[in-house]
Amino acid sequence: MGKSKVFFTKEITPEAVLKLYDALGIELSGKVAVKVHSGEVGNQNFIRPDFWKPMIQKVNGTIVECNTAYEGARNTTKAHWETMKLHGWTDAADVDIMDEDGELELSIENGKKIRKNFVGDHMKNYDSLLVLSHFKGHPMGGFGGALKNISIGLASSHGKAYIHGVGDPDSFWSSDHDSFLESMADAAQSIVNYFPGQIAYINVMKNMSVDCDCCAVAEDPKMADIGMLASLDPIALDQACVDLVYRAEDPGKKHLIERMESKNGIHTVEAAAELGFGSREYELTEM
Repeated sequence: MGKSKVFFTKEITPEAVLKLYDALGIELSGKVAVKVHSGEVGNQNFIRPDFWKPMIQKVNGTIVECNTAYEGARNTTKAHWETMKLHGWTDAADVDIMDEDGELELSIENGKKIRKNFVGDHMKNYDSLLVLSHFKGHPMGGFGGALKNISIGLASSHGKAYIHGVGDPDSFWSSDHDSFLESMADAAQSIVNYFPGQIAYINVMKNMSVDCDCCAVAEDPKMADIGMLASLDPIALDQACVDLVYRAEDPGKKHLIERMESKNGIHTVEAAAELGFGSREYELTEM
């Protein structure tokens, strides 16, 4: 596999998102699911609907999310709908809580740790996928980007527990850590296979806390914003974001790097590359 194309801009605006998407040269067909992070109630760092709205409108997309598997304001469909309204997502576009009516099982033929993935049943209503991710730290994954957004992010509530528990939802908090990271890579592959050639990814590197947007109480970012990146390859995209954090001339980066390394976050990227649905080698084009 050759080098994947990744586009980068230091500009962090809704207009620049549109330019990044155009640079990818893809036209997402049919009914487009747009995966965002709805943001836990109380979180100050998640990317707001107004920022994404022009991009969602450009592809005439439907905002999609799935319920969480832990306590909070998004762990039931009723609570999640209330959060989507509170945060303004329902004002930005049509919204679909994809596991509201159950789940869909996807097979993973050559998974490292899991052989099936459970996603929201409504996924079958879509022809293509636009993945809008906020790159930041994460208390369990080390960092969250495109790979996490299509694995844990698109999994049903039960599916999230299944990935975390490496096939055993009861082992949510106690599974082997690297095996959990490999399970995320497995699940991500099932999504890439479900929408062959019909997924585009954009990562925003701002508000880069060590904590996820799923944390109601998250630490404030210690490092400055970097920019935005886009690719048709989620592995190359996340690798490029990690590389930009390490290269940043910003003493505040040590906090995020410490979080990424303490959780071996890069292992998800390594495992995904070994599965072969993308490459860690990329060509970065600055716009």
